[in-house]
Amino acid sequence: MKNLVTHIIITWLAFTPSVYAAVEKYVFDTKHTQILFFVNHLGFSNSQGEFHDYDGNFSFDQNDWMKSKVEIDIRTRSIDMDDHAWDKHMRDKDFFNVTKYPTMHFKSTRVEQINNKKGKLHGELTLLGITRPVSLDFTFNKSGVHPKSKKFVAGFSATTIIKRSEFGMNYGIPAVSDEVQIRLEVEGIRQ
Repeated sequence: MKNLVTHIIITWLAFTPSVYAAVEKYVFDTKHTQILFFVNHLGFSNSQGEFHDYDGNFSFDQNDWMKSKVEIDIRTRSIDMDDHAWDKHMRDKDFFNVTKYPTMHFKSTRVEQINNKKGKLHGELTLLGITRPVSLDFTFNKSGVHPKSKKFVAGFSATTIIKRSEFGMNYGIPAVSDEVQIRLEVEGIRQ
């Protein structure tokens, strides 16, 4: 009888998802994810830009955020500032130099959980061939089954400020601010 009970428990554990193995992998939903940035223009306004072409993934453990990871490649040619001439200038060697550096890359190194909604994502950003540490403040918005797609989705919002001069992008400072605010609105689809 003891062997039968042991066998049933082992079988049940083998086929039941464990709450302790909760790290889940997601891919960015490119239809519902925005990679935005803002730069100050002569003190008059904050100009907005966006990158449309990227891919990456993240893993997220709701029970232990420190197990979570993020990695993304952004194709800099996809920059969009809603002005054809400005987009063209942003792609040349004064700014993103997309011919020589077609991608920027971010890879997380660790995650801090502040409370059940807020955290800090630490990682390394490579831009123009220079890698620097970057930290983003983020909010875990929600996770659950999407009512339309029926797929399991997790959503986050994140912000940080970098100095573009630290990546060798010095053109136009101070007319175009050195500080760049980055804002991410992310939906990931669980794999």
